Amino acid sequence: MYPFSYTKVSDTREAVNAGRNGGRYIAGGTTLVDLMRETVERPETLVDIAGLPLREVRVTERGGLRIGALVSMAETAAHPKVRTLYPVISESLELSASAQLRNMATIGGNIMQRTRCTYFRDVTADCNKREPGSGCAALEGFNRTHAILGTSDACVATHPSDVAVAFAALEAQVHLLGPDGERRVPFADFLLRPGSTPNREQALRRGELITAVEIPALPRPLKSGYLKVRDRQSYEFALTSAAVALHVRGGVIRDAYVAAGGVGTVPWKLPAVEEALVGERPSDRLWAEAAKKASEGASPLQHNRFKVELLQRTVERQLRTVGDSK
Repeated sequence: MYPFSYTKVSDTREAVNAGRNGGRYIAGGTTLVDLMRETVERPETLVDIAGLPLREVRVTERGGLRIGALVSMAETAAHPKVRTLYPVISESLELSASAQLRNMATIGGNIMQRTRCTYFRDVTADCNKREPGSGCAALEGFNRTHAILGTSDACVATHPSDVAVAFAALEAQVHLLGPDGERRVPFADFLLRPGSTPNREQALRRGELITAVEIPALPRPLKSGYLKVRDRQSYEFALTSAAVALHVRGGVIRDAYVAAGGVGTVPWKLPAVEEALVGERPSDRLWAEAAKKASEGASPLQHNRFKVELLQRTVERQLRTVGDSK
């Protein structure tokens, strides 16, 4: 562990000032503390934001949902409005981590968490995300759990969050507060694909603080759910996952919101799947044909070619589960 200073803030303005001066925000600490122990992260200053008033879950005036950045994963999953309006969020959270971690970890921290790539967390291995220009050991190493979508020659690491997949599917927005004031960023633009700069992972400006995640008011009725495929049922990251929300009226799919996890360098929105669904009547044939489009553009590596078929099967199964539910 390297020396660092610690400060606790009581309001958002104080937090932004500390962040602008180079401080790293910490709340539950379930990811950052681990990375500090492993010397992957070496912040000089930690800014404790756990006391900020960002713990509200509420329905917006337009009928969407706003989740404060410091609401815990467990609180979010159990909230009656979340469970009623967007079950896919509750399901994705309940399939994440362990009960103890869900009680500590926050929504803001969850979407900010860094990859679980073993080469990233091994400071002796080459990793462009950890040390730009050093190379990517995963390209020629054991890459079974790595990405097949959104990859580059610089990085093939997956984003580990489950709820981020639900947020991507639901076309959420991230509310930010920084030295220049407030702004909103579409979730699709908040988490960045690696390209040639995999060390830059979020579209954050210096000192910016996540204050909330907002899901827009989507058409009703809306059925949704989350499916996660992993090597074991308890406390494991996804090999593939699928977040699906469907608006079906008059026996026809009017709107579709679909994203995949465990296969992309960021939570992977699936517009080709959505387009194949809209205007069609639910059927086994439709689910199968739409799901085949989930892996378009995939670039599998030596050890993760199985993810192409697994992704298609996961999306097909979840489309059927949501689309055929009463």
